[in-house]
Amino acid sequence: MILLNNSYVKLIIVYLLGVLTVLGFAPFYLYPIPVVTLAVLLGYCHNSLSPIKNAALGFCFGMGLFSAGVTWIYVSLHDFGAMPMPTAIVALIILCAYLSLFPALGLGLLTKLRLTSSLLWAALAAALWIMFEWLRGTLFTGFPWLLMGYSQAPFSPLAGFAPIIGVYGISMIVVFSAALLFFWIDKGIRQWRFGLPLILIWFGGYGLQAIHWVQPQGEPVTVSLLQGNVAQDMKWREDHLENTMQTYARLILESDSRLIVTPEISIPLFSNVVPKSYLSYLAEHARSNNGDVLIGLAERAAHDDNEYYNTMFSFGSAPEQSYRKHHLVPFGEFIPLKPIFGWVIDVLQIPLSDFSRGSLDQQPMNLAGQRVAINICYEDVFGEEIINQLPQATMLVNVSNDAWFGRSIGPQQHLQISQMRALETGRYMLRATNTGVTAIIDERGRVLQTIEIFTTAALHGLAQGFTGATPYVRMGNYPVLGLAGLLLCIGLLSAFHATRKNR
Repeated sequence: MILLNNSYVKLIIVYLLGVLTVLGFAPFYLYPIPVVTLAVLLGYCHNSLSPIKNAALGFCFGMGLFSAGVTWIYVSLHDFGAMPMPTAIVALIILCAYLSLFPALGLGLLTKLRLTSSLLWAALAAALWIMFEWLRGTLFTGFPWLLMGYSQAPFSPLAGFAPIIGVYGISMIVVFSAALLFFWIDKGIRQWRFGLPLILIWFGGYGLQAIHWVQPQGEPVTVSLLQGNVAQDMKWREDHLENTMQTYARLILESDSRLIVTPEISIPLFSNVVPKSYLSYLAEHARSNNGDVLIGLAERAAHDDNEYYNTMFSFGSAPEQSYRKHHLVPFGEFIPLKPIFGWVIDVLQIPLSDFSRGSLDQQPMNLAGQRVAINICYEDVFGEEIINQLPQATMLVNVSNDAWFGRSIGPQQHLQISQMRALETGRYMLRATNTGVTAIIDERGRVLQTIEIFTTAALHGLAQGFTGATPYVRMGNYPVLGLAGLLLCIGLLSAFHATRKNR
């Protein structure tokens, strides 16, 4: 017991709790684990009156979570970005340290307020946690990976809250549940003021899953999601280009689906240099099925050769349409603060690493009788941006190239993020990726079909369009962030009142 109360031992334990929390996310999907690990973390924090020590606990928890959960970044930097191993390791450590500042600041501020009410402390812990999660997902274009809410998609009872309050709202419930669990155990199992809300929340989530927020739109559409399995180190080689084009042409011509989708920049060429006969041939095949094909290409601006976009083009029965990627990956697709970090382009050796942004207010495409909202790779991490195309869109399409992640857990985590987007919006999510995970996800976040990763194949299936809007589509993150702000104000007033009373 004395050993467990040692400050250094606590830091090690909390770091290991962060590592263990990764098991709550894909590909493990052990959704109760984050509630338990957070309960232990919050228990340590509640029993300490030092903001500095609790900030250190939050930092160590974050370092455990991110060092175990985003190791795929090392794969991207070293294996495919040609960054030397020591530099890649240092870069990963710096990123994890930056991400860990957010739980550290949240727990430090929570302790600074010195609240005496256990229920208010639990509520404020949840509010501060998601406020700093939201900041992490917003500052410097944001990195909202491994939000606690994602761990509950799609199997947890708490997934029933996704169409109402989104991933940040579920994060708030996870942390609140963890705090209630700690107090229930700490103060005695007969303390039902902690146990009853916990039970009601989780059973309430089950009940919410029975609600149908959206309605089917027409008949299901036949879809083919193509997985070219082009090795990342081969993709941009000129001597491999013909093979890539033949692979996708074959997969397209073998499909008789109305909607055919290729991955992000599936053909590594600018749209204006792709042979017109090639695109016309594929477009004619799509028209013969009364459908459309989506092809990923780089697009150079007509007025400036140095301005180019990551774009999806449609060809087939509908008039030609395009979608330009808006939310770019820092240091992968654009270089922030180029006068300072411009040298990174030379170090990483990533082709086309300085894209321009597409508009945020692009409209869904009219494809195969459906209104399809496109998002490219990293964009589906930002639920508040996805809903900009809703409720007009009847289904979602995500195209990606997760070959950058190798055989790490990164592609599975990305799949789980797509599952959350399907839950929030009440829409099918169709994922076409270069190496996997290519999948059809229904409006309840369930993976209906998938194909083996790192294989060249096409996933053929049916996708149902939906109309209507979930509460999250209508209101976004505003209710949750508003509630968190209100709780913070109450906490500040309570702390101020307690301070005056003790004078």
